[in-house]
Amino acid sequence: MTLPSSTRTLGVLFVGAFVMGSSELLVVGVLTLVADDLAVSVSSAGSLVTGYALGLAFGGPLLTALTIRLDRRTILCAILAVAVACNLVVTMSTSYEVVLVARILTGALAGLFDAAAFAVAVAVVPPERTGRALAVVISGVAVSTAVGVPLGTLLGQAVGWRGAYAAVVVLMAIALAMTAALVPGVPSTGGGAGDQARYAFAPRVLSVLLLCALVFASTYAALTYIVPFLSEVTGVPDALISVFLLAYGIATAVGAFAGGRYADRHAGRTLIAGSIAAAGSLGALYVFGDSAVLVAVFLLLLGVCAMGMGPSLQHRVVALAGRGGQLAQSLPASAINLGVALGSAVGGISLAELGPSAAILSGLVLAAVAIPVAWATNRLQPPRHAAVGLCG
Repeated sequence: MTLPSSTRTLGVLFVGAFVMGSSELLVVGVLTLVADDLAVSVSSAGSLVTGYALGLAFGGPLLTALTIRLDRRTILCAILAVAVACNLVVTMSTSYEVVLVARILTGALAGLFDAAAFAVAVAVVPPERTGRALAVVISGVAVSTAVGVPLGTLLGQAVGWRGAYAAVVVLMAIALAMTAALVPGVPSTGGGAGDQARYAFAPRVLSVLLLCALVFASTYAALTYIVPFLSEVTGVPDALISVFLLAYGIATAVGAFAGGRYADRHAGRTLIAGSIAAAGSLGALYVFGDSAVLVAVFLLLLGVCAMGMGPSLQHRVVALAGRGGQLAQSLPASAINLGVALGSAVGGISLAELGPSAAILSGLVLAAVAIPVAWATNRLQPPRHAAVGLCG
């Protein structure tokens, strides 16, 4: 049975997002191996994560602006080809500095990939399925967190971190071949970068980007330090902590898939409900932190809610950007990464001063701030030409 062309295209985009996501996060699971091999401290090796995130946050929009008039399929193929080269450098280089530069560049490419993949996904489906199309791309990253990273970590432990990255290179090459063969051309439909920037950075768009940052800051203030919380507060044995983390990863994948349908129904209301549920989950984790069963339940709920808001956040940003939709496609990922950096920093300070429960509490405070912001952004209306942005 032949699959519809839109289904094939979305499947390829999912694979590409999965591979790019695995490339981003694999280093977290093999960080000590990388540090030993490159003869640097673990904290220095951690800069490989920070460099990637900063490359994505700032380089993604810049590359999107520079390539705004190019066909999206051409961009996707070029990204994957250069990403193969960058990851080959990571696999083969013995220089920490060279590896860091390759990681920063790969992060910028990932930001551009997200924007181009979202544009293609929206272009191949009818308008009423926009949210679900966006969810396919987002869920590729979510599944890479839930499945790809743990498997990559196991592979790294078995054959070394370079072997794990060699596997990523192979998967990227496969994704490149699939993209070249199965993704249709999607030409640019907007104006130049300067013209689009007026709409992409309008106050109404920046308001939703602020919400993006707050949602993920609140989540990662808690999630970054969930292991010491599970160990010291909940009393989860070390051998079972990975089970909790895997369950959370699966919950994020479920949330990403389900969130697309709700984005199509009413993205603004979905963000209000998701913000309230995320705050409630963090509050419950803080109050019932000594119960392993309740912690498991509310950790799962947090995963579903946090990633479930992803399609609605993307949908609202692009709709509110109108004619700047193509450039705006890259902005939520930037806001999310800045939010992750903020949340990790706030949670780290809270942990250092008051202990693991304080990191959860700091996430709750940020989530509480997100609720009125979500309510306010729901009142914002797209410009009359919003359809252009969604189709870009």
